[in-house]
Amino acid sequence: MDTSSIEQMIKAGLPDAAVTVTGDDGVHFEARVVSPAFAGKSTLQRHRMVYATLGKYMGNEIHALGLQTLSPEDEG
Repeated sequence: MDTSSIEQMIKAGLPDAAVTVTGDDGVHFEARVVSPAFAGKSTLQRHRMVYATLGKYMGNEIHALGLQTLSPEDEG
């Protein structure tokens, strides 16, 4: 698994999102996802939305994913 693939999967599931994924060991990644769809949602709800875009890869090919999930309003 690579950062580009993860970024593409998240963007496919959250097409309005701005996504940045980092991680160089192939199993541990960090993602920053900014989406209007997160407005009014809790952190847990936001993370679940991102995890849903990655499906079966979470816990398998993607061993760990640190998330920063923001709505455009959160960015200030």
